[in-house]
Amino acid sequence: MTVVETIERAVEQLPTNELARFRDWFVKFDEAAWDAQIEADAVAGKLDAFAAEALQEYSEGKAREL
Repeated sequence: MTVVETIERAVEQLPTNELARFRDWFVKFDEAAWDAQIEADAVAGKLDAFAAEALQEYSEGKAREL
């Protein structure tokens, strides 16, 4: 059995209140992981092309207020 399968089975066994606590924890964990990945990508310059494209479109008047 893989680690993921073990975790899946453990989660399936959680009582409702513990499942809610786990869900809240996992959302925060996942958000932090996403933020870290975006930050790493930004530092590595992986988002530079997207930013340049957005600025180009803005300077050409292709942007609109949200």
